[in-house]
Amino acid sequence: MTRPHGGGKAALLLAVLALGPACVKRPEAADGTTGEARANNDGTDTSTGVALPTQPRQTIRQNPAADEALAAVQARKDSLGRRQQVDAYMRVWKAYPATTAGEEALYDAGSVAYAGADYVAARKAFNELLFENPLYARAADAKEKLGLSALETHAFRDAFQTLMSLVDRASGADRQRLLEAADRAAEGAQLWGPTLDIALKFVTDAQGPEAQKAALGRVTDLVEGKVPFLEVARAQQGLPATHPAWPVLTFKLARIYYHLRDWTRLQETLTLFLQQAPQSPFAADAQAMLARANQSGKVAPNVVGVILPLSGNLKLLGEAALRGIQLALKNSGVKLVVKDSKGDVSLAVRALEELALDDGAIAVIGPLAGDEARHTAVSAEELGVPLLTMTRQEGITDLGPHIFRNMLTYSAQTRALVDYSTRVLGFKSFAVLYPNAPFGKEFANDFWDDVLAKGGVVRGAESYSNDQTTFNHEVKKLVGRFYLEDRREYVENREEISKSAADSFRKKKAFQKARKNLEPIVDFDALFIPDDWSRVGLLAPALAVEDIITNACDERDIANLKKTTGKDEVKTVTLLGVSSWSSPKNADGIPELLARGGKFVLCSIYVDGFFADSDRPATKRFMRLYTESYRDTQPPGLLEAMAYDSGKMVRAVIDGQHPFTREAFRTGLAGLKNLEGATGRVSFNDKREPERELFFITVDAKGIHEVKPPQKVTGL
Repeated sequence: MTRPHGGGKAALLLAVLALGPACVKRPEAADGTTGEARANNDGTDTSTGVALPTQPRQTIRQNPAADEALAAVQARKDSLGRRQQVDAYMRVWKAYPATTAGEEALYDAGSVAYAGADYVAARKAFNELLFENPLYARAADAKEKLGLSALETHAFRDAFQTLMSLVDRASGADRQRLLEAADRAAEGAQLWGPTLDIALKFVTDAQGPEAQKAALGRVTDLVEGKVPFLEVARAQQGLPATHPAWPVLTFKLARIYYHLRDWTRLQETLTLFLQQAPQSPFAADAQAMLARANQSGKVAPNVVGVILPLSGNLKLLGEAALRGIQLALKNSGVKLVVKDSKGDVSLAVRALEELALDDGAIAVIGPLAGDEARHTAVSAEELGVPLLTMTRQEGITDLGPHIFRNMLTYSAQTRALVDYSTRVLGFKSFAVLYPNAPFGKEFANDFWDDVLAKGGVVRGAESYSNDQTTFNHEVKKLVGRFYLEDRREYVENREEISKSAADSFRKKKAFQKARKNLEPIVDFDALFIPDDWSRVGLLAPALAVEDIITNACDERDIANLKKTTGKDEVKTVTLLGVSSWSSPKNADGIPELLARGGKFVLCSIYVDGFFADSDRPATKRFMRLYTESYRDTQPPGLLEAMAYDSGKMVRAVIDGQHPFTREAFRTGLAGLKNLEGATGRVSFNDKREPERELFFITVDAKGIHEVKPPQKVTGL
């Protein structure tokens, strides 16, 4: 700490001799002030370990010279500004530090600074005063102002410690005032346990029903949003059941146990709650929760839950999936309990809990959307309920052994497509043209990784806006016709034109001809376009404009190209696509992809998890059953087929193995092998992901047909 200066050499020497041995260096706060001393149980400072004073550090004596100096300042203080008053008082203290007048000067300096809202200066003065003499006559007032100054400077922890040390010795309005200030400090420091303790004191001290209601509201707000579980448990254990806040804390504990799936503690807590607080506003909810807890271990072996968005923005998808599930379980002994998530995460999680705890479902199918599926899967894993979700979201089954997926993912499509392209078609080099959207980026990255894993190479990749309708620039970049300055032959040709052209008109015409005649760099065998069929129908013609020939299987057109160009060989590129290339048929029965893309999409190949026109027996059977059962709906697509197979999986386990527990059902589903479904023969791997033969589909002038790979191609 800074030692006194001024008052003459003798005074300085006496001050140093008197104060030196007792001097303790204290840590500085962030604002440069010296931190308030805080005591451990053994009476030492929490920061330094040094014993805190229990009596004045030095003998405080009255000194006539000091009294005179203080009186002089007090006589002229009204003519001084606040800052000048503080400085004048501080000079008296520094000159006469071990005197009663010095103490009074230090107190006055702090008080003037505090009154003038100079809280940094007030903290310095009061902290110095209380450190040197904690038994000062007006120590309580100084300490309160010290705590309030710390609060105003956001030194919340110091403020809390200082103010709380005064609370127990105060009463009435003084206690209320100190508690309110300490409450602000504790919340500012995010000391939620002490904040809750103070809130409980307000409940205890409340005078009248309205005051108590407000105090209980504060307790409720804290335990609902801020106070950690362990602090709630600690506070609850310290309260008698007769305390007005006991029901609030106890029911909160019960809900925490419910969230943790700690059924034993939950039942104990709820039973005690209903015994001690049967008239509480929470009693009805407690009764319902207890009934649900008592049902937690009970399973109805023939009940299967379904969670789908049957209203809201995803209503049509939910209804399509439900049709598939119901068709698979038609005339079975399985009882479906269907819950509408409305596309809302919280509703989906609540539905899972209701199905597990109220309906005793042995397993649950759904949801569809990624966020819903992930949160629902977490809850299902906590409850030990097998969940067969139909989301594309990668990594969903990593959440636990009770989580299964039956849906075609992006990575499954790219892996199967690259495998077929490299192993069956013999392609080595690829390019990618993809929408600049999350799904487009995910597809492009997965495809690129799979190509490298197969020893291939990606020659180029370009993106376009998700709402784009023209693609000239992107295609030019893909074949080296956009940044012409990077093409040596163009630069050399341009230099030759500049030298030989007779005038600017001929030069301009020559430049245009040079650009037009510049050969595209088509150094890839296949072009991957992971987009919707409607966008592909616009993109394919733009490729032809830049001389990318995509209809390799049209022998007549290739022959005409050779004749027109005078070339013996024509470089062709095969377009590769994903399940979103599957399109409805128009009034003439022609798939919209072919109707819109024309000859430019011929010979393309795309992969899908379902093909309605397949010759596979299980697929044909599904199509017959679906059209017979739902005559007034559109033909089924991938979602209906996947939902149908999900229902078949559940039915196969229940009918074939008759599980009476969820664990037995989980084991049965995990061991499912070679189920013949609408989407092909399917099994679960050790990650509870489906392995199936995907559909490879090609386009020719007659329509869209399934390609039969020479051997099984699996997609996870």
